Amino acid sequence: MTISAEPNIRVGQWEDALTFVAVNADKAAYAELFNYFAPRLKAFGMKMFGNEQQAMEMVQDTMLNVWKKAGLFDASRGCASTWIFTIARNVRFDMLRKKQSRKDDISADDLWADGDYPEQEDSTNDKWETMLLSEKLAPHFDALPPAQRLVMQKVYIEEKSHQEVSDELDIPLGTVKSRIRLALDRLREALDDTRS
Repeated sequence: MTISAEPNIRVGQWEDALTFVAVNADKAAYAELFNYFAPRLKAFGMKMFGNEQQAMEMVQDTMLNVWKKAGLFDASRGCASTWIFTIARNVRFDMLRKKQSRKDDISADDLWADGDYPEQEDSTNDKWETMLLSEKLAPHFDALPPAQRLVMQKVYIEEKSHQEVSDELDIPLGTVKSRIRLALDRLREALDDTRS
């Protein structure tokens, strides 16, 4: 079976799919919506952000909102694509507001001494610093949402690549990266709170 690059779209298809999602939590209808709109939303996000990771985060947040808020869609007020792209624009504005409120972006370098990741450390001193930092992080690590904690564990403790984690958990690579970024944000905030 071959999948065409552009599915045959009939009038009302996406409106119907949103109705099935809203009324029946229909996963097949949602999958159709996701498969059609995710690439278009990603292209929109790339134009807006110029950054694939942020574009993918926008796609994920938008499509999650589509799943949760499908019941709010009103076909009499506009078509499904307009409604979905309105959600995407709102998500984009939220992301920009968060970015502006954060003075600097988080990176793994902020959590590991001198940018040395555990697998790269040689000296006893570096290992000692990492152990101390790990002890500080442990209670906050346990407080992470389960999905974020699992991805962080696989990347930073089991030392797996992002792609390996994506394959193992059967989730998109963008989701792995988003969960890591969100977890790092939480850990950084927790560390900042303990220092103040």
